[in-house]
Amino acid sequence: MDARFTAEQDGIRRTLRELLHKRCGAEEVRAAVGTPAGYDPALWTVLAEQLGLPGLALPEDRGGVGCSMTELALACEETGRVLAPSPLLATSVLAGPLILALGTPGQRAGLLPRIAAGSLTATLAVPGTALAVALSLTSANGGDWAGGGRAGGVQARMADGGWRLYGQVDQVLDGQGAGLLVVAAHTGGFARSRTLLFLVPGDAAGLVRARQTALDATRPQGSLQLRDVPAELLGEEGADVLGALAAAGDGAAAVLACEAVGAADRALERTVEYVGQREQFGRAIGSFQAVKHRLADVYVQLQAARSAAYYAAWATSHGERVGGLALAQALEALRIAAGEGIQLHGGIGFTWEHEAHLYFKRAAGDELLFGPVHRLRAHAADLAGLFQRREVAV
Repeated sequence: MDARFTAEQDGIRRTLRELLHKRCGAEEVRAAVGTPAGYDPALWTVLAEQLGLPGLALPEDRGGVGCSMTELALACEETGRVLAPSPLLATSVLAGPLILALGTPGQRAGLLPRIAAGSLTATLAVPGTALAVALSLTSANGGDWAGGGRAGGVQARMADGGWRLYGQVDQVLDGQGAGLLVVAAHTGGFARSRTLLFLVPGDAAGLVRARQTALDATRPQGSLQLRDVPAELLGEEGADVLGALAAAGDGAAAVLACEAVGAADRALERTVEYVGQREQFGRAIGSFQAVKHRLADVYVQLQAARSAAYYAAWATSHGERVGGLALAQALEALRIAAGEGIQLHGGIGFTWEHEAHLYFKRAAGDELLFGPVHRLRAHAADLAGLFQRREVAV
């Protein structure tokens, strides 16, 4: 295994970092999250048209760039550094791979080129708070989270030759504005229950959407009410929906891990700058041994998370599934880096004027959506059979 980045990978990261440095500062982030969309459409257009970011991991014959999930993960490390609000995660990391894996030829041809061009945003809508379960990140995915044949969740039934959806979904990433919704719904009744995925246009009749208040404003979330909404089945009824969700979840975990590493790196960088400038007792506080030790511990944690995230990004493209464990390491590193950043910035760290609190909210928000860390690790241990009881011959 050659662990070095290719010239193309380095070029993607360098170009994206330069662009985001100019277009996505702290003030621009605050302005973007305050808009109805929750992100800057002009910046999204630049990312799509100039860098091809939404189609980076899509095949060339579907309008994409033809790179792998590795390149997309490395690109998201740069968006994570500045906490860039955009539909990239929901569109290209969650919804896009599911359409590519399950969609019929017509669905792929009609949707993926528009996603790659950035003209169509999409998201995955999973009932309740079960996104991490649906993606097989924190437990085995049995499909019961979609409704389980009982009240709640989202129900699908055939009527007049077409599918209709009923129910409510909260905490949908970019759900308030995505042009296409990939909705997980339960169908078949209790005895023959199964989970299927459906395509719902953002302007479908009977669909009511609203933006929710989220802990992390840089990841806008929406709620969906589906009232007899017409929907199109994604792929065929016999498709392995749960397997596709698990595969998409591992790729998402690798991308999220790299994104968290980028955010942690920036949080540590800002803290080191600050302790080198702030003076107490006639000297910079960064010169005190206790401060040095704390930041050294953060640095070690960050480098371990970076190694795990990079390996997960590589492994995802080579058939291995280690994304959940890398995500746990990265989220913990981000939480520690952001927490120490606030502590060492003092009272200003939690004020609206300073960006330190934004990194802490990203760490906490991602744990709520995709974790928590201890469950990510526990599920990884279960998959590896780490604590399986073995019979010992006497």
